Order: sequence, then C-alpha cells, then structure tokens
Amino acid sequence: MPGTSRMPVSLRESFNSVKRSRPLASNPLQVLSLDLVRNIVFTLFLLRWTRRVLWKLKGRGLLGTIAELYGDLRRVLYGYFLRLPGVRTQVRKQVSEAISKMEAKMVPAHATRYLTLPKEGWTEDAVRKELDTLVAMDHTRWEDGYVSGAVYHGEEELLRLQTEAYGKFTVANPIHPDVFPGVRKMEAEVVAMVLSLFNAPPGAAGASTSGGTDSILLACLAARQKAYAERGVTEPEMILPETAHTAFRKAGEYFKIKIHYVACPAPTYQVDVRRVARLINSNTILLVGSAPNFPHGIIDDIAALSKLALKRRIPLHVDCCLGSFLVPFLEKAGFETVPFDFRLRGVTSISCDTHKYGFAPKGNSTVLYRTAAHRAYQYFVDPSWSGGVYASPGMAGSRPGALIAACWASLVSVGEAGYLAACEQIVGTAKKLAERIREHPALAGELEILGNPLVSVVAFRARNLNTYDIADAMTARGWHLNALQNPPAIHVAVTLPITKVWERLAADLEAVVEGEREKERVRAVEGKKSRGGKDAGGDAAVLYGVAGSLPNKSVVVDLATGFLDLCYKA
Repeated sequence: MPGTSRMPVSLRESFNSVKRSRPLASNPLQVLSLDLVRNIVFTLFLLRWTRRVLWKLKGRGLLGTIAELYGDLRRVLYGYFLRLPGVRTQVRKQVSEAISKMEAKMVPAHATRYLTLPKEGWTEDAVRKELDTLVAMDHTRWEDGYVSGAVYHGEEELLRLQTEAYGKFTVANPIHPDVFPGVRKMEAEVVAMVLSLFNAPPGAAGASTSGGTDSILLACLAARQKAYAERGVTEPEMILPETAHTAFRKAGEYFKIKIHYVACPAPTYQVDVRRVARLINSNTILLVGSAPNFPHGIIDDIAALSKLALKRRIPLHVDCCLGSFLVPFLEKAGFETVPFDFRLRGVTSISCDTHKYGFAPKGNSTVLYRTAAHRAYQYFVDPSWSGGVYASPGMAGSRPGALIAACWASLVSVGEAGYLAACEQIVGTAKKLAERIREHPALAGELEILGNPLVSVVAFRARNLNTYDIADAMTARGWHLNALQNPPAIHVAVTLPITKVWERLAADLEAVVEGEREKERVRAVEGKKSRGGKDAGGDAAVLYGVAGSLPNKSVVVDLATGFLDLCYKA
C-alpha cells in the first residue's frame, strides 16, 4: 500500500525468531536451574580451597604457613632471576665448566672404547683380559675399608659362594615359576626369613625387590591403592620426616602423592610426632618413620608414630633398609635399642635391604606387610591382554633369578649366629668411633655428633670449621665419606671392611681437623675472613656450598643431570 513502509523479509524473519525464542530464554525454571548449577560449582570450589587453607593452617600454624609461602615465593622469583639473559649465559658457562671437570675424572681420556659390536666375537681369554683391566681401574679402595657404606662386606668365602649360586641360575626368571621352581622356592623362603626377623604376625606377607628404592616405591604404591580402594582417596598425601630416604620423594613424584615434610630438630634429630599429627587429614594415606635414617643414623620414635597411626587409622611404613640385619640383632648383641618392628601394632609395612647388612649381592631387598591383603595392592594384574592373562608382584616383569639364588645362599650361609657376630663387630666399631670423636682432645672441641646413633652410622659436623673442607681433606687422604646438607655434616656408615681400619680413619680425621684448624689460625693472623661454612673449596665444598646458598636449586639440578649424563658416556 502506498505510504506504508515494509520491513525487509530477512530482518522480519530475524525479529520473529527472536520473539519466538524469548519465552524459552526467560523460562524461570531454566534460569533457576542454571543459577543453581553455577552456585553449586562455586560453593564446591570455595569449600575445596577453604578446606585446603584450613588444613595448611592446622598443619603448619600461621607463622609456619607464612614462612612456607615466603620460601615458595623466594624460590620462584630466584628462578626467574636465573632465566634473565645475562645471568642464564653465565650460569650455563659455569655449569658446563663444572661438568667438564667431572668428565675429566669420570671418563678416562685414553681408554680404548668399544662403541659397536665387534665383527667377530672375542675369545674367552681376550674377554678375561679386558675384564681384569676394567676391575683394576683406579678407584676408591673399598676392599681396604676406605668407603663409607656402598660395599657392606668383603669376605672372600661368601663372595665365592654367591658367584657359584649365581652361576647355577644365570638364566632363571621368577616370572616363570613353573619353569624355575627352585627360584620360586628360594624367593619365598628369603621373604619368610626376613618376616620372621622382624617379628611379623601370622598372615603377614612380603615380596622381594631390586633394592631399597624399589621396596619403598612399592610400599607407597600399595598405600595409595589401598586408600583409593577402601576410602576413595583421589588426592593422596603422605607425611615424611625431612630425613626420610629420598626414595619417598621419588614415589611422590612418580605416583602423584603430595608430600608433607616434618622437621627432625636437634638435639634428637628424630621426627617431631606432634607436627606429624597436626598434618594428618582425610587425604593422608601413609605415615613414615626410619630405623635408622640414612643421613644421621637416627631411629625415629616409631612407638609414638605407631600409636598415632592406630588412633587415626592410617598405615605406617618403617624404612629399615639401612638398619636391615643389624637393628633386629641390637638387643641380642647387648646394645641399646628401641621398638621398631611389627610388634608395634601400628606398623603396617617395613622395607629391609638384604643387600646391605644381609651381605647379599646388590639388587636384593624386601618389602614386608602386616597382611597379605595389603601386599595385594602392589600387584599388577591384566586379565584381558591379547598375550594372555598377565600378573606381576611389582613394577618389574622379568627379574634375575640368579640374584635371588645368591641372596638365599647368603642368608643360609651366614645364619643367625653370623649376623649376630657381624652386629657386634659393626655396631661396636661405630660406638668406638663415636666415643673417639666425643672424647679425643683433637676432635671433641670441634666435631659434634648429631643425635644418639644406635646402629652403624655416625654423623658429625664442625662447630667452627668448614665441614665440607674436612670432607674434601678426607677425600684427599683416600677416604670416601658421605657429605650431608641441612645441616652441613659428614657421616660414616661402618661396614665390615671399615671395622678393620677404623682407627686409621679416626687418626686421619684428627690430622685433618688439626690441619683445618691451623689454616683458620693462619687466616686470622693474615686478617682474612674465616671460611666458616660457606666459601668454595674442594668438590664437596663447592657443590654443597652452592646448594646451601641458593633459594632455587635449579643450578644443582643441572649439575646432577650432567653427572647422570656422564654415567652413560662411553
């Protein structure tokens, strides 16, 4: 009609579609439903983070929480600083120089290298000749007792027996128990012997592993799986003493278990059980104690941890890898001891290395559980694989049956009387060394023993001198001791070889301390600043001086990574 404006068809259709859709969008029930979902999600998010904050405040306290946040912030900011272009270039240069120095020591420059398979196989005599060359390569003389830990015995008769046992089962693989029934029998008997040693109750169970780290990983895995299956825990957490073996930290990273660290303060250097109790929450899957710990050789208050674990219904793992076949014999040998094993009802799992003071070959350890049901949580079973039903007791599939045979031969050869005698000799030597450090005029005023070590490890630190300078000076005299950090210290893990030369070790330590004291006197006369505990010196002083002074440890990680790379450089 003339004079009447008409709406374009496309615009009119769009307008009509909007009108048609408006009643749906304005539906009160739909709006209410959407708002309700939003509110529920927000409330759950708020509750989740509120709970975490409350747990943090309960576990660490207000000041502890603030200190932890400050440490985290400092570490992050320093990490950014290390990434600045000029700083990053300088850091990389210094790391490369340090790795080059390590390479010069680790990788022989003029050794013949075999980087591809020989065209023709060597004769047996040629292989034996090269093996003799390799075994004679320059190394710290563990045979003469100059190495702390690492090699726990040096008895030729036992070594020969182990080699013979290994040779009889070279091809054996426990994954095929029907093919190698003898290995199955020996493995079961090794586990049974160790369970008996730790006073396991009826129904207890265990498994053999490749070493202490493997045992600890499996114990943590079993605790995680148990908490998920029985309590529905999907965000697992475990509580560790700061001195607990680093394998627990590895388990946390591998199995996505959040870790809470608890201080082990002087003078006892035992874990603070009250702080452990404060950190427990509904996500806690495992408490941990050491008997003894690796750094200081201190046994935690396992009895108090056991009571706490029973009260809160949480598994307690006792790491006895280092104590192994010494701690169970302390009482019979007439030494001071404390409760630590399955006689404490709260103890649910134990790791024990048969390849340490059990004198078995390297590659042998055990993990023990109070019940077979708990052990089953470490198993892996796949019923639907096209290759058939697959089941393995731990992370490894194929395993060396020869090592199990050599372990079994060691245990039955040494026997209870042999282990008791070894305990008397090893722990007795550790106590003599500790007494010498405490009472000798050259050492007593300068060295301080950490805590009250009851087993084979004696850890000490310097009061006024640089602890790492002492470690480097002992290295220069041919000793291979363990440097520690937090606090700076040194430890000696007494072994059978060391029992024969401990007096020489003590005499060298006296000479080194007197030498370092004289250097300090010269510095004082010359008006130079005392090295105290921070300046760079030898290898240990440089590494741990850097590690202790940096809030962000990425440089140390780079150095350690470079070291691991060198281990595989042919």
